[in-house]
Order: sequence, then structure tokens, then C-alpha cells
Amino acid sequence: MKTRTLINTYLSMFCSELAMLLDAGLTLSDSIQVIQEDESAKDAKVIMQSLYNSLMLGNQFSSALKETAVFPKYMIHMVEVGEKTGRLVQTLNALSEYYERQTRLSATIKSSILYPAVLLILMIVVVLILIVQVLPIFNDIFSRLGTQMDPFAVRLMQFGGWLGNASVGIALVFSAVFVLVLIMWLVPAIRRGVARAFSNRFGSRGIFGKIASSRFVFAMTLGMASGLDTAESINIAAAVSGGSRAVDEKHKKCVALLDSGKTLSESLCGAGILSMQDGKMLSVGSVSGKADLAMAEIARRSDVDVRDSIDRIVGRIEPTLVILSSGIVGIILLSVMLPLMGIMTSIG
Repeated sequence: MKTRTLINTYLSMFCSELAMLLDAGLTLSDSIQVIQEDESAKDAKVIMQSLYNSLMLGNQFSSALKETAVFPKYMIHMVEVGEKTGRLVQTLNALSEYYERQTRLSATIKSSILYPAVLLILMIVVVLILIVQVLPIFNDIFSRLGTQMDPFAVRLMQFGGWLGNASVGIALVFSAVFVLVLIMWLVPAIRRGVARAFSNRFGSRGIFGKIASSRFVFAMTLGMASGLDTAESINIAAAVSGGSRAVDEKHKKCVALLDSGKTLSESLCGAGILSMQDGKMLSVGSVSGKADLAMAEIARRSDVDVRDSIDRIVGRIEPTLVILSSGIVGIILLSVMLPLMGIMTSIG
């Protein structure tokens, strides 16, 4: 575990363990000490020791988290709210679930991108081998037989020859692109700028819009579980799930509708954050005094919907790539084999 960044998996485990220890009746300092003793990573022990020392000096837990400079601002703020409302255990449990969901979502996105990317790379490699290595061999065979390949195959072979001659230039271009990507990844300011530009363009569309809505709903659920009022829960959720202009506009519209006297469900539906079906569930929950439970169920449904949407997209991409690669390889081979079979038939 890096000292400057705590990953979602660790945050979820830490919040869950701390909530269990506090629920069992241990004090905060004793709970942190127990967690420290069970830690195997040196960096984690240092962080826990820092928390313990700060708590022993009489600092609030939220202040101790802030002093370490490794916990996210969102978690620190929610812990502070939990301390003020006397619902720290509930807040920690909700934070544990929140970071666990973020971990699952990140894993789903990464696995969904990885397989199609590998499939695409393999498809490109196979096609390149055919046009750069295989077609020249067949061209030799046809030349010895006193004929030539199909015009389509000839053009592909010429393109392959051009790629071979330009291999140094192509390698330089790819190297430059790799260096640029590496710089964007290593320099936080550039990375944030690129992420912001991408978010502004695509952040409210399709699957990205669903992901933003899912994060908003669950962050709002966490706020309500921690004892925040509706308006503050919306502001906290907006800070976590925002980033693009279109998404931020939805959040502002939701607040404006709420200020104008609309109910929470009407405001969320009117801003396009919730569907009419989810709005109806929230309305029923509000009437029955169980709005927090309704929001928790909506958050669960939105999480499932996001994962199903990603699976559907991947389910369309994979067969498309397979069909495309099979078609390209088949056309190349047929453009060579059919004339060759004709020659062999005439010889026979």
C-alpha cells in the first residue's frame, strides 16, 4: 500500500473493521490500536500509529484522519458529520459499502475494457502478419506460375510493403504517443485536465451518465444515513459525482427545484438524476418515513443497472470484433486461394 494514496479496497476494509470494533464497545484509540497490531504492511502501521497518537492527544477522529494526508476528503467530511450526529458507526458502515461499490465498479470497467482491447490487438496483429508476411509468399508462387494475385490482394500486399518501409516512422509515432500518455498519467495537473475535458464531453451521456447518477444516489444515501439533511446530502453527493458541466447542471437544477418547494423525488426526477420509477419509490418511502431505505434500494438498483449496461456493451463489442476479424481474414485468404485453386484446376 502506498503512503500517499489509500485505495478503495483498503478504505472499505478499514471502515468496516473500525465500525465492528466500535460497535463492540471499544474506544476509538483502542480500535485503532487493534487494527495496527493486525496490520502486516509497514506503511499501514505508520498510518495507524499516526492516527493513534493524534487521538491520544485529544483530537477528533476526523482531524486525525486529515492530519495523515492519505484519506480522501469525502471520507473525512462524512466522518466529521457522523461525529456531530452521533452516528459514527452507521457512517463507517455506509462508507465501507460505498468504497466497496467503487472497487467493484472500477474492477467491472477495467475487465470490460481489457478483453475487447486484447481481442482488437490480436486482430490487428493477425491481419498485419497476413499482409506483411503471408501475401508476399503467395505473390512469389503466383509469379512462378506466370500469373498474379487478385487485385485486392495485390493492393493489400503493397500496403503491407509500405508499412514495412515506414516501420521506423510508425515506431517513432507510437513511442511519442506512449510518452505523451505516460506524461499525462504521471503529472496530476495534466491528468486532471484530460479527465475534465473527457468528462465535459461524455460525462453525462450513455453509460457515463448512468455511472454519475449511480455515484450521486449512493453518496446521497450515505449522507442521509449519516444524519445529514436533504439539502446537505445533495450538496455532498454533487461534490462526489460531479465533474462535467452537464452533470453539475443537473445537480444545480435539482437544488433549484428543491428550493422552489418541490419534493425530493420530484426534484431528482425533474433534474434527470432519477427515472420516474425510482422517483415513485422514493416518493412512497418519503411518505412512509423511510426515505433513507428507499434511497438505499435505489442505489442498489442503479449499481446493478450500471453493471448490466457495461455487460451489454461488452456483449455487443466482443462478437462484433470476432465477426470483423473473421471476415477480414476470410476475405484475404479467399482473394488468394480462389485464383490459386483455379490455376490448379486448369493444370489438372
